Amino acid sequence: METEHRVSTLELFFDLVFVFTITQLTVLLADDLTPRGAGQVVLIFTVLFWMYGGYAHLTNQVPPDRTVRRVLLMLAMGAFMVCALAVPTAFGAGGVAFGLGYLLVVLVHGALFTQAHGRGVLWFALPNVLCALAVTAAGLFDGLPAWGLWLLALLLQFATPVVVQRVAASGAGAQAEAEAEAAEQTVGDRLGGMNAAHLVERHGLLLIIVFGESVIAIGIGVGSLPLSAGIAGGAFLALTIASAMWWMYFVRDEGRAEEVFAQTPPERRFKLAMTAYYYAFLPVLLGIAVFAAGVKKTIGHLGEHLHTGPAVALAGGVALYLAGNLVFRGVLGLGPARYRAAALVLALATVPVGTGWTGAGQLVALAVVLVGAVVAEGGRSPAARARGTAAESVTGS
Repeated sequence: METEHRVSTLELFFDLVFVFTITQLTVLLADDLTPRGAGQVVLIFTVLFWMYGGYAHLTNQVPPDRTVRRVLLMLAMGAFMVCALAVPTAFGAGGVAFGLGYLLVVLVHGALFTQAHGRGVLWFALPNVLCALAVTAAGLFDGLPAWGLWLLALLLQFATPVVVQRVAASGAGAQAEAEAEAAEQTVGDRLGGMNAAHLVERHGLLLIIVFGESVIAIGIGVGSLPLSAGIAGGAFLALTIASAMWWMYFVRDEGRAEEVFAQTPPERRFKLAMTAYYYAFLPVLLGIAVFAAGVKKTIGHLGEHLHTGPAVALAGGVALYLAGNLVFRGVLGLGPARYRAAALVLALATVPVGTGWTGAGQLVALAVVLVGAVVAEGGRSPAARARGTAAESVTGS
């Protein structure tokens, strides 16, 4: 039986600082709703979320319950803040500042892991440092060289888990047998042994904070506009869409995800966590940010034809969220996918509604699609349904 390990308030504080980077990315995308702007957002967020995941795994295994650990985690928060402030110009004048902030994030992460587990962490700390150096170097260039260095950083990130697992399996190659076994155990400890409740709770808290971004986007989009019936209705529709996305994860998926992780052998949890809470969560979180950018650009133009960018952001954000959620559910085996897959297709089909009719019309269409998917799946969570079935059986007996 696992000992209970819940998310600390310091970790939640850390998440609030990290989510500021997503706020900045939403602003960046809203100001440049083009393929180029979208590409920059994807690259920046993928690099940042890699290290967020690194810290989530870190505090899962090395809780910030000592003064040194708390101070180092706060230092990492400051480094993430530097990255967030540099996000709008990460592909320009702020590129070096972003890279140096990211390098500090990486170094603190490695220091915390090393403090508790020794030199075995170098197998993933060194690639992380190389990734940060590539991002920093990208700030010295413009155009294709900068894009190439960012892509190199992503390549290093995606290759690192594979390399680390192979190193663990091979015992670090040419070392003596006893030394190799020690190295394997050290790296293996980093790949497994994660507390299931903490892992699921940490990412759920991150997700709810990111949902808050879509709510903030409504207020920013309204700005100083007078609060008319139309604006209030548009805000209600945007909140309805965000609420339906919330329902899909927190009512239908979160509790079952924790059960799956709890039933998974500790040595297999790292690989499962990488797939479910990194690769699948990337489009989930990006989808919310993209939707928020679309809301920000639409809420003040509800009665007008939308430009292609805002219409695609609204529909594409919802579709990205659903795509990531479908992968998440598929990896964990959480149930049928047909309603959410249909909702994904229908969400994309709302783009012509926004461009050919009105922004309000597209928000209505998206709300109908998502609420319809939630209703089709059944309004109650599997846990609630199980409790109801049990109660009926007791009553019947």
